[in-house]
Order: sequence, then structure tokens, then C-alpha cells
Amino acid sequence: MVDAALRLAEAHGFDAVTMRRVATALDATPGAPYSHVTDKAELDDLMVGKLCSQVVLPEPDPDRWMDQALDVCRQLRDQYLRYPGMWRATVAGAPHSLDTLRINEALLALLVAGGASVRSAAWASDAAFLYIGAYSVVAPRRTTERGPDGSPAARDNIVDRLKMLPPDLFPITVASAEETHSGEGHERFDHALRLLFGGHTDQGRRQTS
Repeated sequence: MVDAALRLAEAHGFDAVTMRRVATALDATPGAPYSHVTDKAELDDLMVGKLCSQVVLPEPDPDRWMDQALDVCRQLRDQYLRYPGMWRATVAGAPHSLDTLRINEALLALLVAGGASVRSAAWASDAAFLYIGAYSVVAPRRTTERGPDGSPAARDNIVDRLKMLPPDLFPITVASAEETHSGEGHERFDHALRLLFGGHTDQGRRQTS
């Protein structure tokens, strides 16, 4: 049942996953899914747990903790991007799946290995999960944004529009449009998390300086 729900999410997005549609995908009666889960919230928790189980977690290495933490976050990001909107299931309530909780444990271990206190590691991990989720929602929109004529709005087009803003009102935006919209692929994702994690340990601050 969880696999059927994930196939729906991958093809049509998280909002398309309903108990009735899952039942239809399984060629079952509308009430059949309730023999496996109590409600949709429990199914959501199992779905998130299933995708989190695909994330490979490393043994913390104090010399490589930053790269290891980034790799965990990238894997989770890619899972959220694969299932559009799935991140919203993680903010509806506290996770119960051990597959989900293991990722939080891994990030805590990696940040502590880098020299962070447990409290600081916990706060940084919370912020990282929120950022990963928000990024998974915004990143696809940026790649599919359309211009006024309906054509794809490439970064160059966005930069050109920003340069046409009144410079007296937006002096930095106009003068630095190309720089503020620089970056390829997921460079901004890595940069933001390096700053976040690095700010919680002396070693991290040296790595990001």
C-alpha cells in the first residue's frame, strides 16, 4: 500500500494521494486501506519513512563530518524532489517511523563529531530539515517559471528584468543582479547548509571561512 501511495505521489504530487485513490490503485474497495492504517496521517508517516529509508547514513568521521552531513541532506532533498509536496507530510506532526528518526540521529551524531554541543546540533538539524523541505518546494518552481509571454524564464531573463528596476529604489539589486542570481545546479543549497552547520562549531567556521 505504501508503495502504491508513493507511486501516486511521484506521478501526481503529494496532494493527489488520498485513501480512495490508493484503494483504486490497488484495485481494492474504498475502505480497504483502513485495514492497514488508522488514517491518512499514518499513511503519510509511513510514506515519509519509506523514502527516508533510502538515505544512506555514514559512520561519523570528525575529519569529514561536514561533507558527510551535506551528503545526508542532499539525499533527503533528492527524495523530496522525487515526490513533489511530500515534505508537507513531515510538518503535519511528529514522525513515528524509525526510518525517519534515524536521519535526525545521524545528523546529530555528525554535528557532534564536528564539535557542536548536543543542543546546538539539535537546533541546527531542525533548521536544516526546514530548509531542505522549503528548498524542495521552491527549487522546481524556479526551473519552471514562465515569462510574461509564456516562454521559459531563464536566469538571464530574470536578471534582465531586475536590471530594469528603478535604480534609486533598488540600487543593490540593479547593480548586482547577475551576482545575486549566480550559482549552478544546487550550489546555493550546499552553500546555505555549510553556513548553517559551520556556524555551530569552531571547526565548521574554519571550513566555511
